Amino acid sequence: MSRQTIRITTNSPEETCALAQVLGPCLAAGDVLLLSGEVGAGKTHFARCLIQGLLEEPEDVPSPTYTLVQSYPGPEGEIWHADLYRLTDTTEIEELGLIDAFETAICLVEWPDRLGPLTPPAALSLTLEAPAGDDSRVLTCEWTAPAWTPRVKELADVES
Repeated sequence: MSRQTIRITTNSPEETCALAQVLGPCLAAGDVLLLSGEVGAGKTHFARCLIQGLLEEPEDVPSPTYTLVQSYPGPEGEIWHADLYRLTDTTEIEELGLIDAFETAICLVEWPDRLGPLTPPAALSLTLEAPAGDDSRVLTCEWTAPAWTPRVKELADVES
């Protein structure tokens, strides 16, 4: 499988949120999003918007920095939001139940570099950057699994 890449630029937090809310309904149990970027790049903002767009009842979506994982009831099953920044060993990932969730839930994983060899090969990698130091963001999507191609195209169509 060849790696595919698409870059999308947003000009405001609202545009970044709109992208997340377009992607959300395209997701199903077993889909994993790997959210990378520096502190303050917008990983949690993107995840929060995506999750809130899928919830039937609005609720607060806090950063899981200290709890490590938050789960929410989605329309087709659970949505897991993980922040692995504080993890030091891959055994902690297994203890969280994240490996099982990769198969049964929609999973959004911040700081996915901590997954190491446990990284799902069919995941969609999303890297957020703030190159101008303002509210604009560059979202780089990378994937190898063919199932992502039409879904990522939906995102690119939002930008145009």
